[in-house]
Amino acid sequence: MLDLSFLRKNLEDVQGRLATRNLQVDWGYFLGVDARRREAIKEVEELKHERNAISKELGRKKSQGEDISGCRSQMKELSDRIKSLEVQARELDDELYAFLATLPNLPHPSVPVGEEEGDNVVVRSWGEPRGFPFPPRAHYQVGEALGIMDFKRAAKLSGSRFVVLRGWGARLEMALIQFMLDLHIKSHGYTPFMMPYLVNRETMYATGQLPKFEEELYRADRDDLYLIPTAEVPLVNLHRGETLAEGDLPLRYTAYTPCFRREAGSYGQDVRGIIRQHQFDKVELVKFTTPETSYQELEGLVADAEEVLRLLELPYRVVELCTGDLGFAASKTYDLEVWIPSQDRYREISSCSNCEDFQARRGEVRYRPAKGGGKSRLVHTLNGSGVAVGRTMVALLENHQEEDGTVVVPQALVPYLGADRLLCQGVDEKPIY
Repeated sequence: MLDLSFLRKNLEDVQGRLATRNLQVDWGYFLGVDARRREAIKEVEELKHERNAISKELGRKKSQGEDISGCRSQMKELSDRIKSLEVQARELDDELYAFLATLPNLPHPSVPVGEEEGDNVVVRSWGEPRGFPFPPRAHYQVGEALGIMDFKRAAKLSGSRFVVLRGWGARLEMALIQFMLDLHIKSHGYTPFMMPYLVNRETMYATGQLPKFEEELYRADRDDLYLIPTAEVPLVNLHRGETLAEGDLPLRYTAYTPCFRREAGSYGQDVRGIIRQHQFDKVELVKFTTPETSYQELEGLVADAEEVLRLLELPYRVVELCTGDLGFAASKTYDLEVWIPSQDRYREISSCSNCEDFQARRGEVRYRPAKGGGKSRLVHTLNGSGVAVGRTMVALLENHQEEDGTVVVPQALVPYLGADRLLCQGVDEKPIY
């Protein structure tokens, strides 16, 4: 959430920066509500001053035995009016904060201005897309030929956009998860967590999912709990309402969780396969930092995610998102896009963002400076996929496929999977579970 006092003092700057996000904002509504709130508060102060003066007059008259009924009547009338205005000011406060909850974060000044995905900037690339001596098959074709993906039975269980992973498919998913966790914990210094998959409304609000993305979330109505769309949600909320010590920062956390999102629409090629599903696995990275170090930590976060792709020998590129393509809570974002041979294009596999103090203000996550004895300050929060497991499987099956249908396993993953290749059992074979 944006700071209300900052918004008032820097309205023109905020309007200009949010305009680069292709956002239509009813600033007239905001200014009108804020003006009415100020008027109500001003009138309350004036009436309190008047009430104090009458209170003194009442005391004088009482001490001198004069009639005080008129003063009492005035006092009651003023008190009733003050109470009414205070209720009005609180209601206007609620309107202002409800308005603020709809505003996304301000883009960092370094973010390229643009309207859409095509205006994003490629920062660097790694690896060369492989030249296939045969037409590369899509991951779902490879997966079905290997007998490791079953979309028909998944549809029987849950409907469209779900998959059942069988045998080596399940083992590959688990191997990728453990490989990523080990890398981030042992090599990158992240603390691992196992998190709840159901969280309350306050938790969703603090990270920016509510109210903006209410329709995209899965909700258990009876308990008013939400299935998490990413482990970022519970990880960021671990310190909600807390004040941390500066000496403990930065905090680097990681967690594997399944993630749940309503993926509405057709999305063209993504209807088939596992690129865009209602349930998917992800290893998430979250950081809590001081404002002075957050952008250095963002570069480190991106590097940590990149290493996953390099070790799995997957060609990728790093893309800086333009203002019009930023996520709701992000001030600056780098996407990692992995090469998908069947689509002849790069696709997002990780999104690494600095949210600055946007989430921390919603969740009241602060730290106390080590020097100077000053008041506590809001932390900066960062998050990134380290990385999306399903899309990693997609990239691995497609980039490392062979003409006979087998898939070569990258050397870094062999100890986790216990095999150096996945063998094709034939497209026409029907596995029995």
